Amino acid sequence: MFSRSSSSITFFFIVSLLAVLINPAISSRASSSFTKHTQHSSIASNCESWRLASETNNAGSWKVVPSRCVNSVKNYITGGQFENDYNIVARYAIAYAKRVKLGGDGKDAWVFDIDETLLSNLEYYKALGYGSEPYDDTKFNEWAVQGKAPAFDASLKLYKALKRLGFTIILLTGRDESQRSVTAKNLRDAGYFGWNRLLLRGKNDQGKTATQYKSEQRSKVVKEGYKIHGSTGDQWSDLQGFAVAARSFKVPNPMYYIA
Repeated sequence: MFSRSSSSITFFFIVSLLAVLINPAISSRASSSFTKHTQHSSIASNCESWRLASETNNAGSWKVVPSRCVNSVKNYITGGQFENDYNIVARYAIAYAKRVKLGGDGKDAWVFDIDETLLSNLEYYKALGYGSEPYDDTKFNEWAVQGKAPAFDASLKLYKALKRLGFTIILLTGRDESQRSVTAKNLRDAGYFGWNRLLLRGKNDQGKTATQYKSEQRSKVVKEGYKIHGSTGDQWSDLQGFAVAARSFKVPNPMYYIA
């Protein structure tokens, strides 16, 4: 048999439930609250799926972060998960690098992209809605020539580890040749030293896709006798094409896409 206390609780529950069902205002508020929670959860889940698709290159070419996903991207970048993800990639890269047998002739190379790989332009993209606004070449160049982009902690650790292991570091960026001095200074100020060469877009490279331009530059390096054991970049166009590395490491960047 139910105790008096159990009966009272059951009676109170039934009365409360009937009140909600009978009173349209209460019922409406409860329904609205549930709907909003469901919608919020659905958007968050959808944006996580979009970010995964974009990072794995399944989303194909895209121009801006979907408006509904801006907060999701912001939280990902500033909430610690981005840093955790980059650290994991760096650890895998270092583990791989330690297994590579170097020839000792200075021809064992590792290629790095620069923007969003070695240097963080987060302050610039934060002001432009974390990738929700179309890329503006003029505005970005105005930011870049200030030379104040900091290093990513994970990329600096990876870079220094590769130097200690004896890899020859080659920097390959989509920046223009006119930005050589400011880019080199920015890299040194951020803690990067001792690279073999810094490759930037020249006059003959203008108008080429990133994939074509970077493939051609890597091909030249290979023809000089270098073996590209590893490559690190935030875009698939940093890593794909021809004359690719024996193993590539894609670091996270949900803010923009470059073909």
